[in-house]
Amino acid sequence: MSETAVASRRPIKVGVQLPEIQRRVGWPEMASMIRTAEQAGFDSIWFGDHFLYRMQDGSADAPHDAWSLLAAAAAITTRVELGPFVTPLGFYNPAVLAKKAAAVDEISGGRLILGLGAGWNEVEFTAFGVPYDHRISRFEEAFTIVRTLLQEGSIDFEGTYYTARDCELAPPARRGGPPIMIGSIGERMLQITLPYVQAWNVWHSDTGNSPAGVAPLRARVDAICARVGRDPATVDATMAVLVRMSGGEGRRQGDGYTDATPNPLAGSSEDIAAELRAYAAAGVKHVQLVLDPITEESIAALAPALEMLDRG
Repeated sequence: MSETAVASRRPIKVGVQLPEIQRRVGWPEMASMIRTAEQAGFDSIWFGDHFLYRMQDGSADAPHDAWSLLAAAAAITTRVELGPFVTPLGFYNPAVLAKKAAAVDEISGGRLILGLGAGWNEVEFTAFGVPYDHRISRFEEAFTIVRTLLQEGSIDFEGTYYTARDCELAPPARRGGPPIMIGSIGERMLQITLPYVQAWNVWHSDTGNSPAGVAPLRARVDAICARVGRDPATVDATMAVLVRMSGGEGRRQGDGYTDATPNPLAGSSEDIAAELRAYAAAGVKHVQLVLDPITEESIAALAPALEMLDRG
């Protein structure tokens, strides 16, 4: 089936998150997983942006640098969208992050989705000397700088936490910048971002990993959209979905625990396709599948479910 046909008939975009700390994955295997995801028919590929997790036994683990992986993935793919899932704005000088995002978007030919959040793992903030206090206030200033540079090309800004004086993005980002996805359903975060972003996203625990859990979240976002003067129909709902594949034993979490989210999506290709159609019926435009286990074999095994979606 042609890519045009897929785009017109698939009821929902389907992405996949590649490994964080579920197991150590070097670049050769990661590159193979990236190519397999594109060949299998996924619409997008996502990389967790984390600097450090501390395990229960005191040991440390972390994924490779997300923005390096995004640039590398952009260079070896031609079709899939790519994004961080999601980048804590406090990790980076915001003007420098805008520069990184514009470069990855250019390398990919305009396939970047810029997933942003405030971050939650205090361990990595402290370890890397990143301030953890006033996270939302810091996010608000950083978000202003990032989205203005990407969407308008320049900014002259002096805030409490960040400064970007007579700053210009050269070469500029594509017209309007890459789409921005906010990884939060916090009221203040949504009030800050909903006037400007193209999508909002939640983790599978926020929905109970079920299409039935979407409606309350959509109602919450719609209410805040009304408050800030944004048509909710112009902001896409996106969701992470936990999928239990053959051999899955629980997804390793950053604190050393396995994922406790109930109701992992499992079953035949028909079952998985039907559940993804249910998310589409609930108004979700894009899902990011979180696979257990996350292997190249798991990615390839989902190709039949994606083909079923393409048939309507």
